[in-house]
Amino acid sequence: MAQEIELKFIVEKDSVDALRQHLHTLSGEHHAPVQLLNIYYETPDNWLRRHDMGLRIRGASGRYEMTMKIAGRVVGGLHQRPEYNIDISKPELELERFPTEVWPDGELPSTLAEQVQPLFSTDFWREKWLVTEGKSRIEIALDLGDVKAGESQEPICELELELLEGDANDVLKLARRLVNQSGLRQGSLSKAARGYHLAAGNAPRVLKETTILHVAPKASVEQGLEAALELALSQWQYHEELWVRNVKNAKSHVLAAIALVRHTLTLFGGIVPRKASTHLRDLLTQTETLMLSDVSAQTAIYSPQAASAKLALTEFLVTRGWRAFLDAKAETKIAENFKRFADIHLSRHAAELKSTFAYPLGDQYGDQLPRLSRNIDSMLLLSGAYDGVKTQAWLENWQGLKHAIETRQHIEIEHFRNEAISQEPFWLHSGKR
Repeated sequence: MAQEIELKFIVEKDSVDALRQHLHTLSGEHHAPVQLLNIYYETPDNWLRRHDMGLRIRGASGRYEMTMKIAGRVVGGLHQRPEYNIDISKPELELERFPTEVWPDGELPSTLAEQVQPLFSTDFWREKWLVTEGKSRIEIALDLGDVKAGESQEPICELELELLEGDANDVLKLARRLVNQSGLRQGSLSKAARGYHLAAGNAPRVLKETTILHVAPKASVEQGLEAALELALSQWQYHEELWVRNVKNAKSHVLAAIALVRHTLTLFGGIVPRKASTHLRDLLTQTETLMLSDVSAQTAIYSPQAASAKLALTEFLVTRGWRAFLDAKAETKIAENFKRFADIHLSRHAAELKSTFAYPLGDQYGDQLPRLSRNIDSMLLLSGAYDGVKTQAWLENWQGLKHAIETRQHIEIEHFRNEAISQEPFWLHSGKR
């Protein structure tokens, strides 16, 4: 087994030549492009996908390799997954050669070999640079080609940084240098994920509202912080993908996701001091400023500002960049139970909302939109321990008020305001239970 640690970027097609020239300036070993054909397999009932497993055969220069990737962690575009690679003599599966630890029940399912069939393929040329960063060896791969499933296909234009040996922090360090030039977009959608989407019918990708965050029942405050930031980053990257595909209103969802990052830092600001995230917040501001200016989606999405901000957020998460700024008291607080933290803050945010909207505000409602948005985000991040139906009903009145203010529906504004402020709390320790 190998632990795959990769950082993936989508490359703007018009920036490929400039990127290649920049990579040639790095002191390292260059390998000319080689064609790689990958066939991915699945069962009719998606058994592998349901177990977060990916099975493929890769062929290059007459040699073949069978690979199984199993569940790992993906933060932003940084993939950390165990993978098993086995050399094979011809492009045919030999599932019995995988070690037993690959399989969920400790043994190869008896009917799996006869059920798996080719699902989609990727055919691309890979050009590589092997470089040293710090004490680490890193492979930089530029992939150009297509992913295909039946009659559907999408272009592949990607850059991958894979840690061969050393420290994952060096991958992030190298990436910081690369994103200083335009044309890179940190992406969490792997070639396989795009292939599965094509194979499933290539349905239009739709906007996703931020949902209530659910964490493990005994999660710590720190685990709640990590989950909240990962949710915000996921929303950012997902809607950035839609924005570049010209999906209507995707840009506003990207900006909402960036705001969710800020609101998360504010929510946990009583424990994690502002100085821990100064650099990150500065990059977020630069990105927001660019996105709100009169530039194209391509310019904004593939800008050094956006790439640097997402990379900084990824690094903040992967390295737990807040740790170095915690004193003994904060270390104690961040290790405490997240649900207890959530209960306290649910009451505080609900009280702020009720106080702000206790009386009609006439033509001043628009002034309170930032406060309303911040509190709704906080309630989404804090409510996961409670009954979903009751929680969603409570939130929908505040979300309805927000929408009515944004669309200037004066009658609807007062309806939702009255409904929202009259609601009973759904959480414990609210003072009403």
